[in-house]
Amino acid sequence: MGSRRWFGGRLLVGAVSVVALTVTGCGSDDGGDDIASAGNGKTGASATKSGAGELAEYVEGQRKWVKCLRDAGLDVPDPDAKGRVDFGDNAKWKRDQKALQAQEKCADLSLPVPDSVQKEQQPELSKEEIGKNREYATCMQEHGAPDFPDTGEDGHFRDVQWDSTSAGAKRAARKCASIIGIPDNAPTPKG
Repeated sequence: MGSRRWFGGRLLVGAVSVVALTVTGCGSDDGGDDIASAGNGKTGASATKSGAGELAEYVEGQRKWVKCLRDAGLDVPDPDAKGRVDFGDNAKWKRDQKALQAQEKCADLSLPVPDSVQKEQQPELSKEEIGKNREYATCMQEHGAPDFPDTGEDGHFRDVQWDSTSAGAKRAARKCASIIGIPDNAPTPKG
C-alpha cells in the first residue's frame, strides 16, 4: 500500500477508520512512563515496549515533525505509541492557511510510514468485515480483475499492484461494489 500523505504531513487514512482525534498533547518531563512530548526528547514506555527498529524510528520522527509544527504555531498533540498524530477536524486543517504553511515548512521532516508500521496501524476487522473483503476479492477476480489482491488472515487486502484501469477491472468493480457498500456509480478504486 505504501504511505498515505496529507498535504505534506502525515495523516493515515484507513479504508475502515481514521485516526482518533485529540486536542491536547501529553508528556512528562519528570522521567515518567508517558509518551514523550515532542520537545523533551524522551522515549515513552509504550514506544520502547513496541521494540526497536522501524516503529521506534518512526515514532521519533513523528515527534520531531510535531515539534516543528508546534514551533510554527500550531496546537498539535503528541504522536501515539504507533506514531499516529490526531489532528482533529480534517476539513479545518485543509482550509487553515496557518496549518498549510506549517505543513509546508515542516515537510522535510515528514517521513513515509514504514510498511511494517502501517500494517500495525490497520484496524482489526470483525468477522463480518473479513467475510465481506474475501467475498469482494473473489467477486473481483471472477468478474474481470484476476490480479485483484486476495486478503490476508487478518482480512485486509494484500499489498500487491493490480491493474485497476483495465476494462475488466472496471466491469468487476461495478459488479462487486455493493458487496462492500459502495454505490454502483462510485469511481473505480485505484490499485
